[in-house]
Amino acid sequence: MEDRRILESDEGAERLHVKHIADEFLQGFLTVAQIARPAVTIFGSARVREGHPAYTAAVETGRQFAQAGFTVVTGGGPGVMEAANRGAKEGGGQSVGFNIELPHEQDSNPYLDVSLTFRHFYARKTMFVKAAEGFVIFPGGFGTLDEFFEALTLIQTGKVLHFPVVLFDSDYWAGLLDWIQKRLLAEGMISPNDQDLLVVTDEPAEAVATVVTCYERRCAGLPSAPAKADAQ
Repeated sequence: MEDRRILESDEGAERLHVKHIADEFLQGFLTVAQIARPAVTIFGSARVREGHPAYTAAVETGRQFAQAGFTVVTGGGPGVMEAANRGAKEGGGQSVGFNIELPHEQDSNPYLDVSLTFRHFYARKTMFVKAAEGFVIFPGGFGTLDEFFEALTLIQTGKVLHFPVVLFDSDYWAGLLDWIQKRLLAEGMISPNDQDLLVVTDEPAEAVATVVTCYERRCAGLPSAPAKADAQ
């Protein structure tokens, strides 16, 4: 893996790797500039297939975002990513995929208008944030959790403006949310307002409305969320 080679390289090789990383960031920013705005980033498992409830819901969510005038951005791979991109195409919107090179190969899905493949996760994740007016997070594994917690951390620490983070499928996320409340909040690891950074839903229409409403409030010069939900 490229990242592992960087950690094991000597000074000369490190300089070359830094250049490669800088070039990747530049290409990412140039690609984001091609995206029609506003946009939403949708995350979720690459392992689900057509017929799975998460796949079906992601298709509908992508379609409704497209119909609301939003570009749909995903990780560009199979599963939930494919479903959201497919829905965006069916809804007449722009469909974007930021893929990643992996040892087990993650091919781009066939529903992309704009596609870019990254070698480094950190460059890729930056583009997910830069492109988006909000995140919708479907059931997924370690990668999905990584993207979820990075979004929360960026908002909590004020590194990005508050934008919606929507968790889709309340049953799937119930155990994690219960742990956050009973351990993190109860033991003072987060503040009460930090819980307000999240919206949980089982309905595509609610996920779309949450992101669209926040975007419209920001465009109107209003706070994107009630004051109690702002990061401290």
